[in-house]
Amino acid sequence: MSRIALVDDDRNILTSVSMTLEAEGFEVETYNDGQSALDAFGQRLPDMAVLDIKMPRMDGIDLLQRLRQKSSNMPVIFLTSKDDEIDEVLGLRMGADDYVKKPFSQRLLVERIRALLRRQDAIESDATDNPEESKLMERGDLLMDSLRHSVSWKGNEVSLTVTEFLLLQALAQRPGFVKSRDQLMDVAYDDQVYVDDRTIDSHIKRLRKKMRSADNDFSAIETLYGIGYRYNEE
Repeated sequence: MSRIALVDDDRNILTSVSMTLEAEGFEVETYNDGQSALDAFGQRLPDMAVLDIKMPRMDGIDLLQRLRQKSSNMPVIFLTSKDDEIDEVLGLRMGADDYVKKPFSQRLLVERIRALLRRQDAIESDATDNPEESKLMERGDLLMDSLRHSVSWKGNEVSLTVTEFLLLQALAQRPGFVKSRDQLMDVAYDDQVYVDDRTIDSHIKRLRKKMRSADNDFSAIETLYGIGYRYNEE
């Protein structure tokens, strides 16, 4: 049973969403502000967090920053305001895996949660089933180990979320070949989960930023405007 942390200052959302998730077989922990959630995470991390952005004491962005210091790959979904695109883009750039706009369909939220947990389970299952094996991919200065969810560039470790890791892996598998945004969406999300182009673009921007933290001159991920992205070995 996966443990979901639901953090929102709207008690109606906490009550209704937690009931829906529990009916779907999840264990749910609810918090009405970021600080109380962070205090609880210090004792035990959930399997996934669903965070509202605008909250008292500590907002979702601050909570995500603190959370990423504890876990780089725990799936996180943001709940964002209906018309606030800044929230969406900022949340993805800070390391969220996905976002859902308020007001939202609870069925949609459940599908997004299941999709992210399936990806996480697949990665952890590979590592458990093949503890002594390693699936290494080397592309120039890039080294990726899919079983250990590790990435290094020129020998420097780079910490990526699950979504960022999958996008980089998809691009680096075939250097020089273009991946459209639709193809990258299929890599990062299940077919039944719709995301728009901006979501992929935001993940790529954050991925580049992280790689440049290891090397200011990193330029292996190229944008082909109107087409997609490609990886070029350096």
